[in-house]
Amino acid sequence: MSGTNVVIKKRITSLFLIVGTILTLLIGRLAWIQFVRGDEYRDMAIRNRMDDIPVPAKRGLILDRNGEELVVSISSDSVYAIPAEVRKGDPDKIARELARILDLSFDDVYKKLTKKTRLVYIKTKVDPAVSKEIRKLSLPGIDIVEESQRVYPKGTLAAHILGIVGKDNIGLEGLENKFDKYLAGISGRIVTEKDATGRDIPQALHDFVPPVPGSNVVLTIDETIQYFVERELDNIMAQYAPKGATVVAMDPKTGRILAIGNRPDFDPASYNDFSAENRRNGAIHLNYEPGSVFKIITSAAALEEGAVTPESNFYDPGYAIVSDRKIKCWRYPRAHGAQTFVEVVENSCNPGFVEIGLKMGKEKFYKYIRAFGFGQKTGIDLSGEATGILINEKKVTPINLATISIGQSISVTPIQLVTAMSAVANDGVLMKPQLVQEIRDSKGKPVKTYPPEPVRQVISKSTAQQLRGILEKVVSEGTGRNAYIEGFRVAGKTGTAQKAGKGGYLPGKYIASFGGFAPADDPKVAMLVIIDEPTTGPSYFGGQIAAPAFHNIMRDTLRYLNVTPKLTEEEIKNKAVKEQILVPDVVNTSLEDAQSILHEAGLEARVEGEGTWVIEQQPKGGIKCPAGTSVILYLGTQGKTVPNGREVTVPDLTGLTMRETGQLLAKLGLHINPLGSGIASKQDMAPGTRIKAGTTITVTFSPRIPEASP
Repeated sequence: MSGTNVVIKKRITSLFLIVGTILTLLIGRLAWIQFVRGDEYRDMAIRNRMDDIPVPAKRGLILDRNGEELVVSISSDSVYAIPAEVRKGDPDKIARELARILDLSFDDVYKKLTKKTRLVYIKTKVDPAVSKEIRKLSLPGIDIVEESQRVYPKGTLAAHILGIVGKDNIGLEGLENKFDKYLAGISGRIVTEKDATGRDIPQALHDFVPPVPGSNVVLTIDETIQYFVERELDNIMAQYAPKGATVVAMDPKTGRILAIGNRPDFDPASYNDFSAENRRNGAIHLNYEPGSVFKIITSAAALEEGAVTPESNFYDPGYAIVSDRKIKCWRYPRAHGAQTFVEVVENSCNPGFVEIGLKMGKEKFYKYIRAFGFGQKTGIDLSGEATGILINEKKVTPINLATISIGQSISVTPIQLVTAMSAVANDGVLMKPQLVQEIRDSKGKPVKTYPPEPVRQVISKSTAQQLRGILEKVVSEGTGRNAYIEGFRVAGKTGTAQKAGKGGYLPGKYIASFGGFAPADDPKVAMLVIIDEPTTGPSYFGGQIAAPAFHNIMRDTLRYLNVTPKLTEEEIKNKAVKEQILVPDVVNTSLEDAQSILHEAGLEARVEGEGTWVIEQQPKGGIKCPAGTSVILYLGTQGKTVPNGREVTVPDLTGLTMRETGQLLAKLGLHINPLGSGIASKQDMAPGTRIKAGTTITVTFSPRIPEASP
């Protein structure tokens, strides 16, 4: 009996020990959960019964410099689903209802509703009437939140500057991307408490954390000037059918951009409907050889270094020889002959600028090229700016230096070039280009301002003023006449550059441009017009197609800015008497060159006959006619001899080789009697003399090209 009691006592003791151990473990576990992991599990429980729905902030406005709204945000509804709650109901039925009301595919909606995710948007930018219908159905797991929608009240205006915004309210391109941290604001959230089945609990926790609206960005762009630019871009596309076109207008004294326009363009409200090429901002992305507009930089460097003075003498035989390469003037085989530096600029004479570039040398020339900002980003407030292409100074050869001086063998961007030109207009001070002048919070209080930023003094004030006077003559007397604006002093430079491709230049593909500023004595606006690969119209020369566009935009801009015109005595006189123009002699030139010369002189060209070579004109060269007079050009075939007995005009043979002289005279039906060897330096019949085909001309050749005076 006693043995049995001992066993029972042992069993009871063991049972108590086991139970005690279990209770101790349970109490320890409860203590661990309550005191050590209590806060963590409490948060998990709250999250399990809480719905936390993000509410995007309303993006800030984008305004022009006068406060005009270019981009705004309006409220719109978005339908979203919580798949876990939808699955507690009938996903198939819910998907059919939503697909019907929202006009969506059932399969697409069903896939979204059954996704293994916490929250999914079914459709954004929903009409308020549709939202109301969905709310009435009280579909499980389906709710609606108010979001902001980006709207562009001016349509495509300034699209390349403004950029685009993605569906997630994040800026993707342009200023929307660059200033996203200011525009986006801070997202809010909606927190609601649900029961185990996902239904709202009466009088439960319902918290709304309001979003903080984004700040407003005030641009330097002027809406009205932007309209002027885009109007003219549309005209350019209609008249010349180019691959593209770009215009940049800047206040040269502050560096603030007044307008940037590109074609082709796009609608930022529906950017997915346009190609990436349409969204490309040529003003900062386009790398191109600027051609003769770059001669502004060459001139500035040469004047500042004392390599030339306005009175320096040059001689143009029609081309220059550098390292056994012939660099022709644009009017070759005709030549400008003896000129001053001012006339070299007026006539955009390539041989003159080649001589200037070689005289400066690469060290001095490159110093100014870099000082003007080429080969580096300007720092404009846009992403993706190109740097241009500048040959390494150590690898520059004499032929490179010669071609750079006339705007070839160097690639620039439009924003670089207009910024450099503005330095000349701004007494030699280079300014950083700016697109944003201020950031304001949603209540209009300034958050950040962007004052003008001088970069460096590139050339002296006196050099800048001197060059402005020379560039003014380019417009009043030289190749830039089509940019002339009555009552205003306009300075500028034409440019026509053949496009570079793999292995050389592309035949028949050009970029026409005109860059300048006005008024020349107190510049208010600097502007660059670029036309890429024009295919129709009078020609591809910048002076003929880019300069008129510059004229139209600048004229309207100056009037809009209330810049008072001041008529000169000559302009007043011309109002009473129509201007008389000396008709240039274009016989023995190609049709293309003849049309160019006549248009630059302010005359029209009318073609008679077939061919590509001008064999006669009416009225004759040297006669004065009213501006706008039509000159009849009689055509023949280049290379075919003019019949004996017919009168032809003796060409200027100076500077041509014996072979070139013989070929030119043969085309005109004339014979050559050569004396000596080398380059043509003298002829027994003066250029312009009318003689009969079949006549022999004696030409004296000398061993070297006459050197230009320093």
